[in-house]
Amino acid sequence: MTAQAGYEDLPHTAGVLTLVGDMVGGVFASLREVRDATARCVAPRGRRTVTADLAVLRPLLWGRLTGGGVAALIAGIGFIAAPGLLADAPWYLEWWQENPGGDPVQLLRDLDPSSSAFYDYTHWEWYSGPLSGAERTICGPYVDYLCTDEYSLTMSVPVVTGGVFAGVAAADVLVRRFEGAVLPALREIPAPAFLVNSGGRVVASNTARWVAGDLCRDAGSFAVRPVRDLPLSLVTEK
Repeated sequence: MTAQAGYEDLPHTAGVLTLVGDMVGGVFASLREVRDATARCVAPRGRRTVTADLAVLRPLLWGRLTGGGVAALIAGIGFIAAPGLLADAPWYLEWWQENPGGDPVQLLRDLDPSSSAFYDYTHWEWYSGPLSGAERTICGPYVDYLCTDEYSLTMSVPVVTGGVFAGVAAADVLVRRFEGAVLPALREIPAPAFLVNSGGRVVASNTARWVAGDLCRDAGSFAVRPVRDLPLSLVTEK
């Protein structure tokens, strides 16, 4: 959806744009930290990178799963390696999830291509978006049966080293948390209003006519305002 001009701005839209920009921008700031730390791990060093090299990321990942602020939104975070990057694991996820009962836990999935349960993560938008050159991708909302078992958003950025795509730094944000944080501000707008990702998928809304997960492609009857330089827009009925 593209931004439209020539309309009188509705009250409270600026506050929503600021709130959402700060929240989502904070998640992407955390992902840039993970991206940069990962790039240092996999940089050429006279040998191929192995899974043990990525263990240095764990304190950073664990720290993004605890505490308040942006950490309160994130349910899972980590690095997803490009196939063939690592010498000892052709497919690999250094992915950690929150654990209400204690320390974060590592997500373990079947990454054996010969297995019937093989998890080919390269087909997901949160991976294919960065691979195709997108600097920031928001995938979803979708039911994340493989990680959170909840309606989720996955935000991701590419990891590049030596000019070569090495994989993706990504984070899962539960939709119920995202909605809980933005709905009070959305409801202040005196018109139907909702947030969409770059593909037109509704992320949060102040009206039952548009619910999270709906697809809105026709912007003709709406005013569309970009949320900073993020892959997200605020849509209101004119």
